[in-house]
Amino acid sequence: MNHRITQLSLFAAVALLLSGCSPKIYGTVQLLDTDMEPVVGESPKGTVVHMINTTAKVEKASYSIIVDEAGEFESEKDAITEGTYKVEAARIGYDTETQTVEIGSSTREKLEFQLKKIPEGKRKSIAGSSSDADKIINPGEVNIRPPGM
Repeated sequence: MNHRITQLSLFAAVALLLSGCSPKIYGTVQLLDTDMEPVVGESPKGTVVHMINTTAKVEKASYSIIVDEAGEFESEKDAITEGTYKVEAARIGYDTETQTVEIGSSTREKLEFQLKKIPEGKRKSIAGSSSDADKIINPGEVNIRPPGM
């Protein structure tokens, strides 16, 4: 009887551990200057990390999170599912970096991003854009109405 209780307890513990192993993408973001040295006096807090599942249905295809003061990020439990992810770290004034990862049912993938500062003279500004298409920052937020409204 004691042996049977031990087996049941062990089985329950293993089941509990496996259920807590949902897929996760986590890591760090570091800001670098044009010489690839860490930027002094600027926190990576506010950098956005987009996790785009290229193999999922549209409603489960993307998830975004903001990096904390220490430059760390972590997907919330059940926020991502199995599939191939394009993970992108983006911050205004820095080059965007993208990495591709394969996520399984209990994969834990750690990523490290190093975003390089764009030199002042190389940044694109809306005032300096040559066409209307260049001025659209986020096409998903453009409100287009038919003529006469």
